[in-house]
Amino acid sequence: MFRLWGKLFKDNRLLKDTVVEDPSEDTRTHKIFRALDDICREFDLGKPIWLNNNVTDFKRHKKVRFRQDNFIETIDFDYLEIQVIEEDL
Repeated sequence: MFRLWGKLFKDNRLLKDTVVEDPSEDTRTHKIFRALDDICREFDLGKPIWLNNNVTDFKRHKKVRFRQDNFIETIDFDYLEIQVIEEDL
């Protein structure tokens, strides 16, 4: 089972969170992008743009924060954080 936790923060407070599960046999990358799409749909957000530092952080920590620089539209929160909480081995 693959599970990704999405959280919205403003002023160091958690505004919303959700967990997306993906039991498919697809690749890790496809699972991450599909789960991020589901999180953005649930939070009514545009998809964030992955910058090089986001990719590096995600590879290193299994967690990444998307700030205003990652979104085309203006956001009313400080950042969207996604984190892998369970992964198939």
